[in-house]
Amino acid sequence: MTIRLLLVDDHMVVRTGLRMLLEGSKDIEIIGEVSTAKEAIDSARKLQPDVILMDIGLPDMSGIEATREIKRSSDKIAIVALTIHEDEEYFFKMLDAGASGYVPKRAAPEELLTAIREAAAGEVYLFPSMAKLLVKDYLSLDRSPEQNDSLDGITEREQEVLTWLAEGASNDQIAVALNISPKTVARHRENIMRKLNLHSRTELVRYAIRKGIIKP
Repeated sequence: MTIRLLLVDDHMVVRTGLRMLLEGSKDIEIIGEVSTAKEAIDSARKLQPDVILMDIGLPDMSGIEATREIKRSSDKIAIVALTIHEDEEYFFKMLDAGASGYVPKRAAPEELLTAIREAAAGEVYLFPSMAKLLVKDYLSLDRSPEQNDSLDGITEREQEVLTWLAEGASNDQIAVALNISPKTVARHRENIMRKLNLHSRTELVRYAIRKGIIKP
């Protein structure tokens, strides 16, 4: 499968460098590049890319707001942040907006390629230093038994599916593991997200960590 990619960065030099890097990958097709958040939102609507590589510091509005707006219109589009910012404020705001990946601009090319491919496959990719922030967030949570025991009304089967999803398994992998059909997995996944009011795999992972279902 060819991954249709949209580049969003207000620096032409950065976009040119990214294009040179990514055009060497046979499974990635750059279908557009823009320099503002408004252009990103419009292009996402018109082009329907599989993945958007999103800078946070854009001239008209932040990449965080652009991400939130794009995800509100189309949850099928995966967004990977590529940014100079490595602090908690930007990281968690970007995840809460619906990003599927967070990669600093100092990352190696291989890590950026992995992030794009993981996002296109419906997974989440976090650069190691960013993943540490997620663990830090976990360690600061209230770990009372009452909190862990309450799973907000999801069934035992949904708990099994939730565990597999939080570990990064695909619908097909879960179907094989639990001996059910991929369609049934998808239905369980929809029910879980609805019951827990979650909107992304990142939110699902954070919920599973908070409840002690998986370890960070």
